[in-house]
Amino acid sequence: MNPNDALRSLRYMLGVNDAKLAAVIALGGGSVNKAQVSAFLKQDDEEGYEGCKDEILAQFLNGLVIYKRGADPARPSQPVPRSVTNNLICKKLRTAFQLKDTEIMALVEKSGLKISKAEVGAIFRAEGHRNYRPCGDQFLRYLLKGLTA
Repeated sequence: MNPNDALRSLRYMLGVNDAKLAAVIALGGGSVNKAQVSAFLKQDDEEGYEGCKDEILAQFLNGLVIYKRGADPARPSQPVPRSVTNNLICKKLRTAFQLKDTEIMALVEKSGLKISKAEVGAIFRAEGHRNYRPCGDQFLRYLLKGLTA
């Protein structure tokens, strides 16, 4: 899923305005203004569209964890990854909303996709692990749809 689509879906899921979205990005260490956020949320064929970089999406995801769970002064801030994958988005959502594998399964199944606990576990494995499975756009969309509902 491209960063603009992911940011658009996450904003819709959270039900926040552009200013709040910019504030969440700031929590993650980013610096964007409301106008930039509006440009990120436009469709690619609209005038004023601006491509969202992986760094901005990663800062938003780090900020989302802080926004939902609060900052932990004992822990250092999370490093910003170079590239954002669907697996990383799923991991950050699981952390932010404190979801367990069974809850993720229920959310995805409520949206219309059947998935086993082993498949969910494989998505959250480290990339080098032998049971790692890349997360597809469809699974991420169903997860976001389930969280929105």
